[in-house]
Amino acid sequence: MKRIIAAVIAGTLLVFGIFFSIFTNLWASDFQETFDQFAGGDFPPAQVVEQGDPGSKIAMINIEGTIIDTGSEPGMFSPDQYNHQLVIESLKQIIEDDTVQAVLLNVDSPGGGVYESAEVHKYLTEAKEAGKIIYSSMGGMAASGGYYVSAPADQIFASNETMTGSIGVIMQSLNFEQLAEDLGVEFNTYTSGDMKEMLSATREPTEEETEYVQGMVDSMFDDFVQVVADGRGMSEDEVRDIADGRIYLGEDALDNGLVDQIGYIEDATAALKEEIGGNPQIIEYGYATNFAGINLNYGLGSLIGDITGRNDIARMENLINNRQGLQPMYLYER
Repeated sequence: MKRIIAAVIAGTLLVFGIFFSIFTNLWASDFQETFDQFAGGDFPPAQVVEQGDPGSKIAMINIEGTIIDTGSEPGMFSPDQYNHQLVIESLKQIIEDDTVQAVLLNVDSPGGGVYESAEVHKYLTEAKEAGKIIYSSMGGMAASGGYYVSAPADQIFASNETMTGSIGVIMQSLNFEQLAEDLGVEFNTYTSGDMKEMLSATREPTEEETEYVQGMVDSMFDDFVQVVADGRGMSEDEVRDIADGRIYLGEDALDNGLVDQIGYIEDATAALKEEIGGNPQIIEYGYATNFAGINLNYGLGSLIGDITGRNDIARMENLINNRQGLQPMYLYER
Protein backbone atom coordinates (compact mmCIF):
# COMPACT_ATOMS: atom_id res chain seq x y z
CA MET A 1 0.00 0.00 0.00
CA LYS A 2 2.84 2.38 0.88
CA ARG A 3 4.50 1.70 -2.48
CA ILE A 4 1.29 2.52 -4.32
CA ILE A 5 0.91 5.80 -2.44
CA ALA A 6 4.54 6.68 -3.12
CA ALA A 7 4.11 5.90 -6.82
CA VAL A 8 0.97 8.08 -7.01
CA ILE A 9 2.79 10.96 -5.31
CA ALA A 10 5.79 10.60 -7.64
CA GLY A 11 3.54 10.52 -10.68
CA THR A 12 1.65 13.58 -9.51
CA LEU A 13 4.87 15.48 -8.96
CA LEU A 14 6.12 14.45 -12.41
CA VAL A 15 2.92 15.63 -14.11
CA PHE A 16 2.99 18.88 -12.13
CA GLY A 17 6.62 19.44 -13.08
CA ILE A 18 5.89 18.93 -16.78
CA PHE A 19 2.84 21.21 -16.62
CA PHE A 20 4.73 23.92 -14.74
CA SER A 21 7.59 23.79 -17.24
CA ILE A 22 5.18 24.21 -20.16
CA PHE A 23 3.32 26.97 -18.32
CA THR A 24 6.58 28.80 -17.60
CA ASN A 25 7.79 28.69 -21.18
CA LEU A 26 4.44 29.74 -22.65
CA TRP A 27 3.73 32.60 -20.33
CA ALA A 28 7.28 33.84 -20.12
CA SER A 29 7.53 34.17 -23.90
CA ASP A 30 4.29 34.19 -25.90
CA PHE A 31 2.25 36.13 -23.35
CA GLN A 32 4.99 38.30 -21.85
CA GLU A 33 4.42 41.24 -24.19
CA THR A 34 0.66 41.26 -23.57
CA PHE A 35 1.12 41.09 -19.81
CA ASP A 36 3.76 43.79 -19.78
CA GLN A 37 1.48 46.13 -21.73
CA PHE A 38 -1.25 45.52 -19.16
CA ALA A 39 1.21 46.19 -16.32
CA GLY A 40 2.64 49.29 -17.92
CA GLY A 41 5.85 47.49 -18.90
CA ASP A 42 7.28 50.00 -21.41
CA PHE A 43 11.03 50.41 -21.08
CA PRO A 44 12.22 52.71 -19.73
CA PRO A 45 9.10 53.09 -17.57
CA ALA A 46 8.01 56.61 -16.64
CA GLN A 47 5.14 58.05 -14.63
CA VAL A 48 3.70 61.53 -14.31
CA VAL A 49 4.27 62.59 -10.69
CA GLU A 50 3.08 66.18 -11.07
CA GLN A 51 0.63 67.38 -13.68
CA GLY A 52 1.51 70.32 -15.86
CA ASP A 53 2.27 71.32 -19.42
CA PRO A 54 3.21 68.10 -21.30
CA GLY A 55 5.15 70.23 -23.75
CA SER A 56 7.48 71.39 -20.98
CA LYS A 57 8.69 68.52 -18.80
CA ILE A 58 11.13 67.95 -15.98
CA ALA A 59 12.43 64.38 -16.03
CA MET A 60 13.47 62.96 -12.66
CA ILE A 61 16.02 60.16 -12.56
CA ASN A 62 16.82 58.29 -9.35
CA ILE A 63 20.40 57.18 -8.83
CA GLU A 64 20.14 55.23 -5.61
CA GLY A 65 22.48 52.52 -4.41
CA THR A 66 25.79 51.35 -5.81
CA ILE A 67 26.28 52.45 -9.42
CA ILE A 68 27.04 49.11 -10.97
CA ASP A 69 25.48 47.12 -13.80
CA THR A 70 24.23 43.84 -12.35
CA GLY A 71 22.41 43.00 -15.57
CA SER A 72 19.18 42.28 -13.68
CA GLU A 73 15.77 43.84 -13.37
CA PRO A 74 14.34 44.94 -10.01
CA GLY A 75 12.22 42.39 -8.21
CA MET A 76 8.55 42.67 -7.32
CA PHE A 77 9.30 43.92 -3.79
CA SER A 78 12.62 45.71 -4.49
CA PRO A 79 12.02 48.14 -7.38
CA ASP A 80 14.30 50.81 -5.90
CA GLN A 81 17.64 49.07 -6.43
CA TYR A 82 19.97 50.77 -8.88
CA ASN A 83 19.31 49.69 -12.46
CA HIS A 84 22.06 50.85 -14.79
CA GLN A 85 20.31 50.08 -18.06
CA LEU A 86 17.20 51.90 -16.86
CA VAL A 87 19.25 55.03 -16.15
CA ILE A 88 21.11 54.90 -19.47
CA GLU A 89 18.02 54.25 -21.58
CA SER A 90 16.13 57.00 -19.74
CA LEU A 91 18.88 59.50 -20.54
CA LYS A 92 18.93 58.44 -24.19
CA GLN A 93 15.19 59.00 -24.39
CA ILE A 94 15.47 62.36 -22.64
CA ILE A 95 18.13 63.55 -25.09
CA GLU A 96 15.81 62.86 -28.04
CA ASP A 97 12.65 64.23 -26.39
CA ASP A 98 12.16 67.91 -27.23
CA THR A 99 9.40 68.21 -24.62
CA VAL A 100 11.88 67.56 -21.80
CA GLN A 101 13.35 70.88 -20.72
CA ALA A 102 15.29 69.72 -17.68
CA VAL A 103 16.65 66.74 -15.77
CA LEU A 104 16.45 66.41 -11.99
CA LEU A 105 18.85 63.85 -10.53
CA ASN A 106 17.89 62.34 -7.19
CA VAL A 107 21.23 60.97 -6.00
CA ASP A 108 21.75 58.80 -2.93
CA SER A 109 24.78 56.68 -3.71
CA PRO A 110 28.24 55.82 -2.38
CA GLY A 111 29.43 55.58 -5.98
CA GLY A 112 30.29 52.48 -7.93
CA GLY A 113 32.09 51.23 -11.01
CA VAL A 114 34.37 53.52 -12.98
CA TYR A 115 32.83 52.39 -16.26
CA GLU A 116 29.22 52.77 -15.15
CA SER A 117 29.81 56.17 -13.57
CA ALA A 118 31.56 57.39 -16.71
CA GLU A 119 28.72 56.12 -18.91
CA VAL A 120 26.08 57.97 -16.88
CA HIS A 121 28.26 61.10 -16.99
CA LYS A 122 28.62 60.78 -20.77
CA TYR A 123 24.87 60.80 -21.40
CA LEU A 124 24.25 63.57 -18.88
CA THR A 125 26.82 65.66 -20.75
CA GLU A 126 25.05 64.90 -24.03
CA ALA A 127 21.73 65.92 -22.47
CA LYS A 128 23.29 69.19 -21.38
CA GLU A 129 24.67 69.75 -24.88
CA ALA A 130 21.16 69.12 -26.21
CA GLY A 131 19.96 72.11 -24.19
CA LYS A 132 18.58 70.34 -21.12
CA ILE A 133 19.01 72.05 -17.75
CA ILE A 134 20.40 69.64 -15.17
CA TYR A 135 19.97 69.89 -11.40
CA SER A 136 21.27 67.34 -8.91
CA SER A 137 19.74 66.84 -5.49
CA MET A 138 21.94 64.86 -3.12
CA GLY A 139 20.37 62.73 -0.42
CA GLY A 140 22.15 61.17 2.53
CA MET A 141 25.16 60.31 0.39
CA ALA A 142 26.50 61.31 -3.02
CA ALA A 143 30.11 60.26 -2.71
CA SER A 144 32.77 59.30 -5.25
CA GLY A 145 30.82 58.02 -8.30
CA GLY A 146 27.71 59.60 -6.79
CA TYR A 147 29.47 62.95 -7.07
CA TYR A 148 31.03 62.06 -10.44
CA VAL A 149 27.58 61.77 -12.05
CA SER A 150 26.44 65.00 -10.36
CA ALA A 151 29.39 67.06 -11.57
CA PRO A 152 27.86 68.13 -14.94
CA ALA A 153 24.78 69.59 -13.20
CA ASP A 154 24.05 73.29 -13.55
CA GLN A 155 23.07 73.38 -9.89
CA ILE A 156 23.92 70.90 -7.13
CA PHE A 157 21.84 70.80 -3.94
CA ALA A 158 22.91 69.05 -0.73
CA SER A 159 21.59 69.07 2.79
CA ASN A 160 23.71 69.81 5.83
CA GLU A 161 23.68 66.08 6.53
CA THR A 162 24.72 64.96 3.03
CA MET A 163 28.04 63.13 2.78
CA THR A 164 29.67 63.90 -0.54
CA GLY A 165 33.08 64.28 -2.12
CA SER A 166 35.30 61.19 -1.73
CA ILE A 167 36.89 62.14 -5.05
CA GLY A 168 39.20 59.29 -5.92
CA VAL A 169 39.67 55.77 -7.26
CA ILE A 170 40.09 52.49 -5.43
CA MET A 171 41.19 49.06 -6.68
CA GLN A 172 41.53 46.07 -4.38
CA SER A 173 42.86 42.54 -4.68
CA LEU A 174 43.00 39.60 -2.32
CA ASN A 175 46.09 37.69 -1.28
CA PHE A 176 45.47 34.31 0.33
CA GLU A 177 49.01 32.99 -0.21
CA GLN A 178 49.59 32.48 3.53
CA LEU A 179 46.23 30.76 3.98
CA ALA A 180 46.95 28.40 1.10
CA GLU A 181 50.38 27.63 2.55
CA ASP A 182 48.85 26.88 5.96
CA LEU A 183 46.37 24.51 4.32
CA GLY A 184 49.04 22.86 2.20
CA VAL A 185 47.62 24.10 -1.10
CA GLU A 186 50.03 24.72 -3.98
CA PHE A 187 49.31 26.57 -7.21
CA ASN A 188 50.87 25.72 -10.56
CA THR A 189 50.37 28.62 -12.98
CA TYR A 190 51.55 28.86 -16.59
CA THR A 191 51.44 32.25 -18.29
CA SER A 192 52.40 33.67 -21.67
CA GLY A 193 54.00 36.77 -20.15
CA ASP A 194 55.31 38.20 -16.90
CA MET A 195 52.28 40.46 -16.40
CA LYS A 196 49.61 37.90 -17.30
CA GLU A 197 49.29 36.88 -13.65
CA MET A 198 49.22 40.48 -12.51
CA LEU A 199 48.00 40.84 -8.92
CA SER A 200 47.30 37.15 -8.52
CA ALA A 201 45.60 36.25 -5.27
CA THR A 202 48.12 33.45 -4.73
CA ARG A 203 51.25 35.56 -4.25
CA GLU A 204 52.54 39.00 -3.38
CA PRO A 205 52.47 41.50 -6.28
CA THR A 206 55.79 42.34 -7.84
CA GLU A 207 57.14 45.88 -7.78
CA GLU A 208 56.49 46.17 -11.53
CA GLU A 209 52.87 45.10 -11.08
CA THR A 210 52.34 47.53 -8.21
CA GLU A 211 53.71 50.43 -10.22
CA TYR A 212 51.64 49.47 -13.26
CA VAL A 213 48.35 49.21 -11.35
CA GLN A 214 49.07 52.43 -9.47
CA GLY A 215 49.58 54.10 -12.85
CA MET A 216 46.12 52.89 -13.92
CA VAL A 217 44.57 54.26 -10.72
CA ASP A 218 46.36 57.58 -11.20
CA SER A 219 45.13 57.83 -14.79
CA MET A 220 41.51 57.24 -13.76
CA PHE A 221 41.94 59.73 -10.93
CA ASP A 222 43.15 62.33 -13.45
CA ASP A 223 39.93 61.74 -15.40
CA PHE A 224 37.87 62.22 -12.24
CA VAL A 225 39.68 65.48 -11.46
CA GLN A 226 39.04 66.74 -14.99
CA VAL A 227 35.34 65.84 -14.75
CA VAL A 228 34.99 67.87 -11.55
CA ALA A 229 37.05 70.77 -12.93
CA ASP A 230 34.93 70.93 -16.09
CA GLY A 231 31.64 70.55 -14.25
CA ARG A 232 32.37 73.03 -11.47
CA GLY A 233 34.39 75.59 -13.41
CA MET A 234 37.41 75.00 -11.19
CA SER A 235 41.09 74.60 -12.02
CA GLU A 236 42.71 71.19 -11.70
CA ASP A 237 44.84 72.46 -8.82
CA GLU A 238 41.73 73.63 -6.97
CA VAL A 239 40.13 70.22 -7.40
CA ARG A 240 43.27 68.32 -6.35
CA ASP A 241 43.45 70.39 -3.16
CA ILE A 242 40.14 68.87 -2.01
CA ALA A 243 40.41 65.48 -3.79
CA ASP A 244 42.34 63.34 -1.33
CA GLY A 245 39.45 60.88 -1.01
CA ARG A 246 37.83 62.39 2.07
CA ILE A 247 34.11 62.96 2.37
CA TYR A 248 32.55 66.35 3.12
CA LEU A 249 29.30 67.29 4.79
CA GLY A 250 26.99 69.61 2.88
CA GLU A 251 28.16 72.87 4.46
CA ASP A 252 31.82 72.02 3.84
CA ALA A 253 31.03 71.04 0.25
CA LEU A 254 29.31 74.39 -0.20
CA ASP A 255 32.37 76.19 1.12
CA ASN A 256 34.83 74.35 -1.13
CA GLY A 257 32.70 74.71 -4.26
CA LEU A 258 31.46 71.15 -4.73
CA VAL A 259 27.81 72.14 -4.26
CA ASP A 260 25.82 75.29 -4.99
CA GLN A 261 22.98 75.35 -2.48
CA ILE A 262 21.88 73.78 0.77
CA GLY A 263 18.49 72.18 0.41
CA TYR A 264 16.48 69.03 -0.11
CA ILE A 265 14.90 67.61 -3.24
CA GLU A 266 11.80 69.77 -2.73
CA ASP A 267 14.03 72.85 -2.82
CA ALA A 268 15.83 71.66 -5.94
CA THR A 269 12.51 70.93 -7.64
CA ALA A 270 11.08 74.35 -6.79
CA ALA A 271 14.22 76.12 -8.01
CA LEU A 272 14.25 74.15 -11.25
CA LYS A 273 10.57 74.88 -11.92
CA GLU A 274 11.22 78.56 -11.33
CA GLU A 275 14.15 78.55 -13.76
CA ILE A 276 12.11 76.85 -16.48
CA GLY A 277 9.05 78.99 -15.89
CA GLY A 278 5.46 78.21 -16.72
CA ASN A 279 3.87 75.07 -15.37
CA PRO A 280 6.15 72.16 -16.27
CA GLN A 281 4.97 68.58 -15.97
CA ILE A 282 7.21 66.38 -13.83
CA ILE A 283 7.79 62.79 -14.92
CA GLU A 284 9.82 60.21 -13.05
CA TYR A 285 11.71 57.41 -14.73
CA GLY A 286 11.58 54.21 -12.73
CA TYR A 287 9.29 51.48 -11.56
CA ALA A 288 5.95 52.50 -10.14
CA THR A 289 4.94 50.96 -6.82
CA ASN A 290 1.69 50.77 -4.91
CA PHE A 291 1.15 51.39 -1.19
CA ALA A 292 2.68 47.99 -0.37
CA GLY A 293 5.87 48.74 -2.29
CA ILE A 294 5.08 46.24 -5.04
CA ASN A 295 6.63 46.90 -8.44
CA LEU A 296 3.67 47.56 -10.75
CA ASN A 297 5.89 47.26 -13.85
CA TYR A 298 6.78 43.73 -12.87
CA GLY A 299 6.41 41.32 -15.79
CA LEU A 300 5.09 37.77 -15.54
CA GLY A 301 8.38 36.32 -16.73
CA SER A 302 10.14 38.06 -13.86
CA LEU A 303 7.50 36.79 -11.42
CA ILE A 304 8.07 33.22 -12.55
CA GLY A 305 11.81 33.80 -12.35
CA ASP A 306 11.48 34.89 -8.72
CA ILE A 307 9.20 31.96 -7.86
CA THR A 308 11.57 29.40 -9.37
CA GLY A 309 14.71 31.13 -8.15
CA ARG A 310 16.00 31.67 -11.68
CA ASN A 311 16.37 35.43 -11.19
CA ASP A 312 18.69 35.05 -8.19
CA ILE A 313 20.76 32.49 -10.08
CA ALA A 314 20.97 34.79 -13.11
CA ARG A 315 22.12 37.70 -10.94
CA MET A 316 24.85 35.58 -9.35
CA GLU A 317 25.98 34.21 -12.72
CA ASN A 318 26.18 37.72 -14.16
CA LEU A 319 28.25 39.00 -11.25
CA ILE A 320 30.60 36.03 -11.47
CA ASN A 321 30.96 36.24 -15.25
CA ASN A 322 31.38 40.01 -15.49
CA ARG A 323 33.13 40.95 -12.26
CA GLN A 324 36.16 38.69 -12.28
CA GLY A 325 39.55 40.24 -11.63
CA LEU A 326 40.32 43.79 -10.59
CA GLN A 327 37.46 46.24 -10.68
CA PRO A 328 38.34 49.94 -10.48
CA MET A 329 35.74 51.80 -8.47
CA TYR A 330 34.68 55.37 -7.82
CA LEU A 331 33.39 54.19 -4.47
CA TYR A 332 33.35 55.43 -0.89
CA GLU A 333 34.26 52.37 1.19
CA ARG A 334 32.20 52.40 4.38
